[in-house]
Amino acid sequence: MNYLAHLYLSEDSEESIIGSVIADFVKGLLVDQYNPTILKAIEIHRKIDSFTDTHEIVLESRKLFTSKRRRFAGIIIDLSFDHFLVKNWSSYSNLELDEFINKSYAILKKYRKLVPGYLKFAVPKMIEQDWLGSYRNLEAIGITLDKISRRIEKKFGRENNLSGAIEEVKSNYNELEGNFKVFFPELTSYVESLMSEREVFFNYC
Repeated sequence: MNYLAHLYLSEDSEESIIGSVIADFVKGLLVDQYNPTILKAIEIHRKIDSFTDTHEIVLESRKLFTSKRRRFAGIIIDLSFDHFLVKNWSSYSNLELDEFINKSYAILKKYRKLVPGYLKFAVPKMIEQDWLGSYRNLEAIGITLDKISRRIEKKFGRENNLSGAIEEVKSNYNELEGNFKVFFPELTSYVESLMSEREVFFNYC
């Protein structure tokens, strides 16, 4: 899942929201750097990713993409599912989407000093360019996928087939949305169970 879904699935506290965002950018247990609430949110984020990557519906969704792009199917699905979360927002939240997004941006601004590495510099762009709100627009998802393609090419020095992947999303749009609508309630239930099973998280003492 991508930024919006992780924010939505976080506990309703500022530190939990920060932990849910930074999880992909920190390593190890980090007991000396972050408090227990942030650490718990980081761990939940990682469990969400593991649950998602191994879920049968997500694995079936991967098969919708052509062989030349299947290695990037995880990235494509993550962004596509955030789009479907935006599209169907009122089915999952009583809070208006814009209100939720603005609240998230305000927290990211407030806690920017706790945000590590690349993300610290990305946060102003995220807010200025309204990354979360842009998920409404399928074309914006395509632009993001193309940008990721260029970053991968720059990092590894070789071309890849991720660019243009939005056309495959469009071709499989209805099936992907149907898969999301089945998968997301199961993910939500899983996260709720994690919230109640506090013993599965780190011993901070």
